[in-house]
Amino acid sequence: MNGADSLCDTLLANDVDVCFANPGTSEMHFVAALDRKPRMRCVLGLFEGVVTGAADGYARMADKPAATLLHLGPGLGNGLANLHNAKRARTPMVNIVGDHATYHVQYDAPLTSDVEGVARPMSHWVKRTLTAGALSADAAEAVGVARQAPGNVATLILPADTAWTELPENTPPVLAPRTAPAQTSAQAVRAAAAAIRSGENVTLMLGGAALRERALNAAGRIARATGVRLMSETSNRRVERGGSRTPVERLPYVIDLAVSKLKDVRHLVLVGARAPVGFFAYPGKPSLLAPADCNQVVLASAEQDLAHALEWLADELGIAADAPRLAPPAAAYEVPQSGRLTGAAVNILIAHTLPEQAIVCDESITQGREFPIYSASSAPHDWLVLTGGAIGIGLPLATGAAVACPDRKVVTLQADGSGMYTLQALWTQARENLDCLTVILANRSYATLHGEMKKVGVEEPGRNARRMLDLQEPHLDWTHLARGMGVEAVSVDTVEGFARALQEGLKRRGPFLIEAVI
Repeated sequence: MNGADSLCDTLLANDVDVCFANPGTSEMHFVAALDRKPRMRCVLGLFEGVVTGAADGYARMADKPAATLLHLGPGLGNGLANLHNAKRARTPMVNIVGDHATYHVQYDAPLTSDVEGVARPMSHWVKRTLTAGALSADAAEAVGVARQAPGNVATLILPADTAWTELPENTPPVLAPRTAPAQTSAQAVRAAAAAIRSGENVTLMLGGAALRERALNAAGRIARATGVRLMSETSNRRVERGGSRTPVERLPYVIDLAVSKLKDVRHLVLVGARAPVGFFAYPGKPSLLAPADCNQVVLASAEQDLAHALEWLADELGIAADAPRLAPPAAAYEVPQSGRLTGAAVNILIAHTLPEQAIVCDESITQGREFPIYSASSAPHDWLVLTGGAIGIGLPLATGAAVACPDRKVVTLQADGSGMYTLQALWTQARENLDCLTVILANRSYATLHGEMKKVGVEEPGRNARRMLDLQEPHLDWTHLARGMGVEAVSVDTVEGFARALQEGLKRRGPFLIEAVI
């Protein structure tokens, strides 16, 4: 038994039984230890951004952390964009990052780097193990930090010699403590209740676990009984929606639309959400989106028990536990039958045919912004979106979600430009035979940046600007890209063709890709 065995045993003892990996030389003893632990499912990603994004998707659906295995500072660096998204989502995750042996660092070998410095901005907790004997305790601490509500990114640095050093055969794993989230205060509940009783315009802004079914039930009772509006943050880790679930409006990404949505709010009650801010600054536009004279009340922070807080608020307002909830809306669209394919047609057809308990991973960026409107009345599903703004998460997110929930169909709405950041996730989907249907919304441009150019006053970009915003000359051929990764694919540009491909993709098991040319 060596340090790597001790590390694996502790992860497994703490119910961390999936490892998304892209290892290198310094991690080989850990890889060898994984080979001796058949309970650990090891999933290879061909790029570290796939590894970290998949661990994010897995934890969002499994409600527990996966481990990642990354190679020194550069390997960790390759995964940082999706670690940023995971940190913003407050996703539980344990990163194991190999490093040179402790005595080798002094010689400044080519791959020597400041691993702590690379890890710290995208992690809630960073620690370097110094001895093999400390590995089990350090790993348990990492798991404990990762599991603290609402979730944290923990990064444990593993020098090679701590992994290969022998330990006594009976070295036991260490169990991480489990702590329940704290509860909100009576003062916070009374303040929220007073705002609602004021008779003025009130919005409950929901985030995090407040968008899961138990919390939504309580929020729906409050909204039905009092007339307050329910709204979610623009970017959320996981939203349970569709069917009979309480509907929640999403704060728009576009700053003018967001300001308009909030302009009449007199009391903004925050439930696991932050006060809304613009994604970016623009000349002459506000950074803070709620009115300056709006009374902001924190019912509960993301670290607290949000379902309990909403149920307590309902009790404070005298709303019975069996009172009716806010009803979901009826479908308010016509299903297109024919014609040239558009982004709206793609969104409507997917919303109309979404199977029960599907998981939708949404990185559609521009073309899919109306999907949440069309799908409010869809079959019950989970909706996972880009949380930190770092594009390239859609395909990895779906990969991890499918590993966590092998009995559920995973549907990915993927913009073509951001899909190229982590295209390698398709290979992992093929290798693991994951039930992932990917729809590429191929407008062959960075369309969101065309919109951003207009916001800074450029109506017609010149040749240099267009060449940085368009994906033409040549255009991306997603059918060939997917097949090169082992995933069957079709390309369609009509409503009829897309409807047929969608039905085919939904009925089959395993990865399938549709390039929707719009």
